[in-house]
Amino acid sequence: MNHLIKIAVDAMGGDGSPKKIIDGIVHHHKKNKDTFYQIFGDKNQIFESIKDKIEQRFYEISHTDEIVKGTDSPLEAAKRGKKTSMWLAIESVKDKKTDIVISAGNTGALLVISKLNLKMIEKIDKPALSALWPNKKGMSVVLDLGANIECSSKNLIDFSIMGASLYKSLYPSDEAKVALLNIGSEELKGNEIIKETYQIINENKNLDFNFKGFIEGNNLMNGDVNVIVSDGFTGNVALKTAEGTANFITDELKKAMTNNIIGKISSLLNISNLKKFKKRLDPRLYNGAIFIGLDSPVVKSHGGTDYIGFSNSLNVCCKIVKGDLINKIRKNI
Repeated sequence: MNHLIKIAVDAMGGDGSPKKIIDGIVHHHKKNKDTFYQIFGDKNQIFESIKDKIEQRFYEISHTDEIVKGTDSPLEAAKRGKKTSMWLAIESVKDKKTDIVISAGNTGALLVISKLNLKMIEKIDKPALSALWPNKKGMSVVLDLGANIECSSKNLIDFSIMGASLYKSLYPSDEAKVALLNIGSEELKGNEIIKETYQIINENKNLDFNFKGFIEGNNLMNGDVNVIVSDGFTGNVALKTAEGTANFITDELKKAMTNNIIGKISSLLNISNLKKFKKRLDPRLYNGAIFIGLDSPVVKSHGGTDYIGFSNSLNVCCKIVKGDLINKIRKNI
C-alpha cells in the first residue's frame, strides 16, 4: 500500500456532489491503479455511488454530515467548524495521512481553511492561486489568480519560483520560461513594483528558470513563455477575460455552423477540425486551480465542472505528488 498516492477528497463540494465527485474518482481509477482515495462526506450517499465500481482497497470513506455550503462566506465556513468534509480533508493532509487534498467546494472557504490548518513553506510570505492555461505550444502555469490583490516585489519573485517549480513538477522534461504580466514589454513600462521585480530577477543568476522579462495580455497564448506571473487582481481579470473570449468563440462558431444550409454542409465537412478546436478550448482539460505556498498542496476543482473535469483535477493531483512540488519549491526558494 505504501507506494500508492493518497488523495484526500472533499466529496461534498460543488454542483451535483457527491455523485459527480465519485463518478470522477471512478473514471480516474480506470487508468490510475496507483492512487488511494480518502473520501470525506456523507457515507451513505458516497457508498451508493462507489460500491461495486472500485475495489475496497483503493478507497476509504470518512463519514461526516457537516458540509461547507457554496453560499458561505470564508468566515462562516471556518465557523462551521472542524467536522465539515472540507476541514477534515485538509486536516488529513496536515497530519500527513494523505499527500494532497482536492475540493470542488467554495474557493474562499478552501483558501481560508487551508491557511488555518497548514503552515507556509519557509521564506514564503503569501500563498498564490495558480492554474493551467492552453497556449499554442502546450500549457502555461498562471499565477496569482486572485488570492492576493496587492503584491510586493518579494511576493512576485516567490510566485515566479513557485510557478516554475509547479511547471517542472507537471512537465519534468521541459524548461520553465517565466514572464511578468505587464502593460508593455519594454523595461520602462508598468508600476514601480513590477519594474523592481524585473530588475531583481534579471540580476539574479541563481534562479532555476529562464527569465523572459515582461509579457503583454495579447501574447499570453503564443507559447513563448510557460509561467506567467502577476498580482491577483490583474491575474483574475486576465483569467475571466480569456474564459469569456473562449466561450464567445465556441458559441459563435456553433451558431455560424448551424444557421443555414451552407453552414450545415460546411460544418459536416469541417467536423473533425471543429472537434479538435473545441477540444483545445475544453475547460475540463485544464480543470483545477492549485493553491501553492503552503507546506502541502491544495487543489481546487471548478465547482461547475462535470465528472470528467473532476477526474482531470485528480490527474493534476497525481502529477504534483509524483513531481515532488513542495520540495522543489523549498530547494529553489
